Amino acid sequence: MSTAEETLNVIPPMSKPRAAAWLIGISTVLIGVSLYFGNVGIVFALLLALMLTGVPVSIALGLTVLTFLFLLTNVPIEAVALKLFTGIEKFEIMAIPFFILAGNFLTHGGVAKRMINFATSMIGHLHGGLGLAGIIACAMFALVCGSSVATVVAIGSIILPAMVKQGYPKRFGAGIIICAGSLGILMLPSIPKVVYAIATNTSIGALFVAGLLPGILLTIMLCVVTWYIAKKRGYIRLPKATWGERFIAFRQSVWGLMLVVIIVGGIYSGIFTATEAAAMSAVYAFFISVFIYKDMGMKDVPRVLLNSANLSAMLLYIITNAVLFSFLMSHENIPQAMADWILGKDLGVVTFLIFVNVVLLLAGNVMEPSSIILIFAPILFPAAMRLGIDPVHFGILIDANMEVGLCHPPVGLNLYVASGISKLSISELTVAVLPWLSTMIVFLIIVTYWPSLSIWLPKIMGMM
Repeated sequence: MSTAEETLNVIPPMSKPRAAAWLIGISTVLIGVSLYFGNVGIVFALLLALMLTGVPVSIALGLTVLTFLFLLTNVPIEAVALKLFTGIEKFEIMAIPFFILAGNFLTHGGVAKRMINFATSMIGHLHGGLGLAGIIACAMFALVCGSSVATVVAIGSIILPAMVKQGYPKRFGAGIIICAGSLGILMLPSIPKVVYAIATNTSIGALFVAGLLPGILLTIMLCVVTWYIAKKRGYIRLPKATWGERFIAFRQSVWGLMLVVIIVGGIYSGIFTATEAAAMSAVYAFFISVFIYKDMGMKDVPRVLLNSANLSAMLLYIITNAVLFSFLMSHENIPQAMADWILGKDLGVVTFLIFVNVVLLLAGNVMEPSSIILIFAPILFPAAMRLGIDPVHFGILIDANMEVGLCHPPVGLNLYVASGISKLSISELTVAVLPWLSTMIVFLIIVTYWPSLSIWLPKIMGMM
């Protein structure tokens, strides 16, 4: 039985009268919202109604736009078609399929295995050594990958069986990897950062570098919690590796780590843009996977290309419909109206950021990161700018919220991936992840109110 089916089986079936009552109640609320808020209410009531019926977010976005435009406006069909084309005719969007391709090559090409060996040789002798090695390996893989799910798959599929073999509880290892895997969208390259940059016209290079120090801080915080729990429970420690063994492990992993130098060095020196860095990452990942590590053969390349194309097509379809949704919001002046409403409430920066975090965390319960960013960034961004919040800091704040959303039900992708690897149920993993998820909430508060943590590095590198 799949994890999704297990989750559904936990929910008790609803009787027909009760379901009808819920449907009538929800319909009444949506109609009330539409009447009270006018066009703004109609747009979001339509979107929410479609999502509640189980329509995928991408299709719900497109149907909302088309329904509203054709029934309530005089916008010509040619304008919709033109916006569909011009909305994704952006050079920056090309970074998404390239980073997906690079992540797939790195996942299947032996890079993760060598990073784990290097991390284990350095800190495996400490309390919870294998768990700590898993966190460090996730951080190193996140530096070159850009995907949370890919990080969980690449590191978790290797480190979890090793931890169980050494006597660690399966829940302990799974909880670590679920949260540490979220580093995949915070460190240097990140697909959600590219999506945010496209939605708000923020520098992709600055966003990449801005996630480095917050990522290091979260890595340290997760390691401290892991070490404390392992020491308290008396978990096994591995023998301390010699410096010779550490050097061999480093030499074997250095080819993967060199990708960090290529991305940061290339963008900082101006040799290539962030999008071109994504293309270079894909080519380099292919080269080391096939010709250096040789964990992949040429016969495996078509499968990797096909998987990458499928995922890229899905994300680009979401982006296309979200572009239409943004066009609708701009046409109805919704972002400016929302900004005026927020500023009219005199919230202030502190209260506004609390409001943003609450909205994004709630959205994380029902949507995946790219959809959340494409819907809410254009709405919240104008108000943030008028309050004087730095766009790069705001992007990292949104990214940190997306990390939390990946680690809790019902839509936490990392949970489902870890469930497939560990064979634990979603309910078990929801409990197992709590110590590290609580740590991530603390980290979110730090990122929210310490903007220098995000913007200091890109500033001194001249990217802002």
